[in-house]
Amino acid sequence: MSPAFPRIQVLGPREPVRAVALVLHGGQEESTARAHRLRPAYLRMLPFALDLWRAGRRSGVAVWLLCYRYRGWNKPDLHPVADARWALAEVRFRHGEVPVALVGHSMGARVALRVADEPNVVAVCALAPWTTAKDHVDQLAGKAVLIAHGDRDTTTKPADSHAYAERARLVNDTVRQLDIAGEGHTMLRKPRLWTLLVRRFVLGALGTTVSTQPGPGPKRPQ
Repeated sequence: MSPAFPRIQVLGPREPVRAVALVLHGGQEESTARAHRLRPAYLRMLPFALDLWRAGRRSGVAVWLLCYRYRGWNKPDLHPVADARWALAEVRFRHGEVPVALVGHSMGARVALRVADEPNVVAVCALAPWTTAKDHVDQLAGKAVLIAHGDRDTTTKPADSHAYAERARLVNDTVRQLDIAGEGHTMLRKPRLWTLLVRRFVLGALGTTVSTQPGPGPKRPQ
């Protein structure tokens, strides 16, 4: 079998890149099967990426969607964590010291919280995160952090998000934690609410103008 490599889909701004939103999809606890862009976990993040691109492109925000090498978290190797660190190194190589906001769902949210210690990362938006009592929080000091979880989620536990946020506030008292009433893990019952929540948080953290009515999107992302 040929070696697997992480892949990036980039939605670029009309002006020079001033900031980057890195979008991280979900996965599963153990799997070395190849991740790909037609799986639901990746496709679920496309609306967030497109909305951020539409709303932020005039302010120089590029949106990067990372597709991991493998579907699993895969302890102790933590393949998606390594892939996210690689993507952040690519951001620095291409664009220098621009601020980066991370947006992750489920396992991708766990990845985002884990790699918040990387240079340039200024914000983490964790959606329905998969967290445990052993996950680190020190790396969140000085970052803008939003943790949002549907109260009907049966895949990852809202109570775990509450516990993680409480521990995180010991190093960062600005950590925000929100419960989305009536929402499950896929975030499909109230998609507009989730999209607006992510847009306002990410673009606000990146210091750009927030638009509640983004312009038309591309016919086909490049």
